[in-house]
Amino acid sequence: MSEVTVVRNNSQRGFTLIELIIVIVILGLLAASALPRFTSVTAEAEDAALEGVAGGFASAVGLVRGEWELRGRPQGNSDGAGAIVVMDGVTVNVDGSTGYPVSGNNNPDAHDQNMTAEDCRTLMQAILQGSPTATTNFALLGENRYYVSRESNGTNDICVYYLANTIKNLTSAPSGTDYLSVGNVFVYNPRTGGISIFSNN
Repeated sequence: MSEVTVVRNNSQRGFTLIELIIVIVILGLLAASALPRFTSVTAEAEDAALEGVAGGFASAVGLVRGEWELRGRPQGNSDGAGAIVVMDGVTVNVDGSTGYPVSGNNNPDAHDQNMTAEDCRTLMQAILQGSPTATTNFALLGENRYYVSRESNGTNDICVYYLANTIKNLTSAPSGTDYLSVGNVFVYNPRTGGISIFSNN
């Protein structure tokens, strides 16, 4: 029989200081290149949220107008106000001359030249199933997803829907043409049924 000799090497070898410094430098470079990507994620999420709601709103406007057409274009009053469309049991007031929605079940006399911010808010609640919370009171901004205002584009009234998170640092409510430069916004024009998106983040 032959004898087997086992040799054990009990010396353990670790990383040298140079190797550790190189690894730390490489990790620092990777973090520095990835950090800007992660900081823009919030802005991209806000853009996507706004575009999703604006797209749903545009589709709902088209459905309401289609229902108005199917019902024979009810005219309402002589000034274009007072026409209604009922969608799944929900009353939506439409402009009698164009068929585009102008108010939820709030103001049957609303039309594209006689709207309030509350008309715009109730319109969002009426035509969007599972609508996000919205307010016309700037003091309640933190409790809602959207701040809603009614502005004029010179020809008719328009509804302006601000994503609340993008205007929360303002000291006063945006108004007029602020939507062109402040916050993430979609604007609804009830004369044409058009939706415009403004991303100002």
